[in-house]
Amino acid sequence: MTQTPQAPAASRLFESARLGPLDLPSRLVMAPLTRNRAGADGVPGQLMADYYAQRASAGLIIAEGTTPNAVGQSYPYIPGIHTPRQVAGWRRVTEAVGAAGGRMFLQLQHSGRVGHPDTSGYVPLAPSAVRFPEPLHTPGGLRDGVTPRAMTAEDVEATIGDFATAARRAVEAGFAGVEVHSANGHLAHQFLARNTNLRTDAWGGSVERRIRFTVEVVRAVAEAVGRDRVGVRISPGQNVNGIDEGDTAEIYPALVTALAELEPVYLHQVHADPDDALFGRIRKAWPGTLIANPVLSREEVSADGGKARGELLLAGGADLIALGRGFLANPDFVERLRTGAPLNEVRPEFLMYVQGPEGYTDYPTRTGRDRAVTR
Repeated sequence: MTQTPQAPAASRLFESARLGPLDLPSRLVMAPLTRNRAGADGVPGQLMADYYAQRASAGLIIAEGTTPNAVGQSYPYIPGIHTPRQVAGWRRVTEAVGAAGGRMFLQLQHSGRVGHPDTSGYVPLAPSAVRFPEPLHTPGGLRDGVTPRAMTAEDVEATIGDFATAARRAVEAGFAGVEVHSANGHLAHQFLARNTNLRTDAWGGSVERRIRFTVEVVRAVAEAVGRDRVGVRISPGQNVNGIDEGDTAEIYPALVTALAELEPVYLHQVHADPDDALFGRIRKAWPGTLIANPVLSREEVSADGGKARGELLLAGGADLIALGRGFLANPDFVERLRTGAPLNEVRPEFLMYVQGPEGYTDYPTRTGRDRAVTR
């Protein structure tokens, strides 16, 4: 008897999902990606509105790291959300994405010691006066990292308040919610790590004290805008920006357990691996939606944009999958993955520290019906 060939099983990546009050058309999330396309004053312009609107077919867009106050700026041309003009600029972006059928959260990112006076006009603030060990991009070119000023208890409380105010401004600007950035070597991650947090007060020392800053920021933000509007990003074991946590296996179960009591709408883990024991512990400790961002080789990005890795993570316990470079180079990334169409290659020379539409809004769609924007 001749057997009829079976159609391949549909990927779970394209299933609809629920995130708090949001209905997501797929489980594919556009990860927050720094692109340095805001104005010198941190105001998002029309080019950023075009870029995000092109990618509105993502299940959810998490917009790039955005500073909650002036001293928190990391690099030139990073957007902020601490002035009325910045709020108005972001409103233009969310309106464009909404008109295209999309949904957006905004990542709130304070750089801590990953900043420079030539960029922000301020000596950076950090948990402790530990110099940033690498050169930094500034408006005048690469400059050596500087020693930040150790935050006083008053600085810590004021910064927590700035995160809460920034969250309210993000909602005013039309975002569905915000993601608190406690990853990749920025301020909240600096509080977690032993090599950048040398404090002996209530904000440093033991695991319970080092996780406190992230927990209190999330608490304040949730009180400001509601827990259904708050996510948190973590990067266990990552040493980007000179971070050395020292006791990763102890920090993150404690942090995740404390965050779970606050009930933010999601937890977002960077470089998640379903075979890693810590990923399993985090999944077990986290009762809510888990967004997982896989580690991808250049070959995997070119081949399928992370589709296979994303499916493995869903099978391993993740709920949503955050991908980056595939969305950068493909405005219609979701549809390309759905149909198996080839992907545009990322042009790395335009990833960061450049302005203008090249490598930003000029990537073509598969059908050509939507023109690339080159304004």
